[in-house]
Amino acid sequence: MRGRPAIFDNKEVIEKAQKVFWTKGFTATSLEDVLTATGMGSGSFYNTFKGGKKELFRKALNQRREAFRAFETALNQSDAPMELIRDFFRSIARADHDTHLQGCLVVNTVVEMAALDKDLEEEAVAILKETEHLYTKAIRRAQREGTMKNQTDPVILGRYLITLWNGINVTRRMYPDNKILLKQIDMQLEILR
Repeated sequence: MRGRPAIFDNKEVIEKAQKVFWTKGFTATSLEDVLTATGMGSGSFYNTFKGGKKELFRKALNQRREAFRAFETALNQSDAPMELIRDFFRSIARADHDTHLQGCLVVNTVVEMAALDKDLEEEAVAILKETEHLYTKAIRRAQREGTMKNQTDPVILGRYLITLWNGINVTRRMYPDNKILLKQIDMQLEILR
């Protein structure tokens, strides 16, 4: 007689798997890695994630999307959105050494999936474009309200910030030093004055 299948908290499972994907990437993460990290057996895993590792990875990516959406909500409610954006970038410099070496899951996915999986690449690109749009919207508002002197087209500035995001998440792997990163970030963010 078979036992009842174990019931797992999907959010917790996704967070645990996300850590593995973030460290190793999609391709290098084996099913065994996922099962070990989540504490699931293969039967429970496939009952929960019928699309297997790819479905779980997509859900892990979408958790990052939700984090960016929470940031957008904070931006929309802020009286100082440019300061919030500066703090968001500066938070990168406060991360620990291992986090620096991981970079950004979304940026990593765009690079890793470019020649491997068009669907996952497009999903990651969409998240970055959504983030670019939230920057653009915040910049447009700050310009309109007179809290930002730089009157460069907000679309160009939004794209600049997503370029900075992508670049700093590679640079932090090269120079996992908080002081160096903070100086780089602050210099780049002068554009938001």
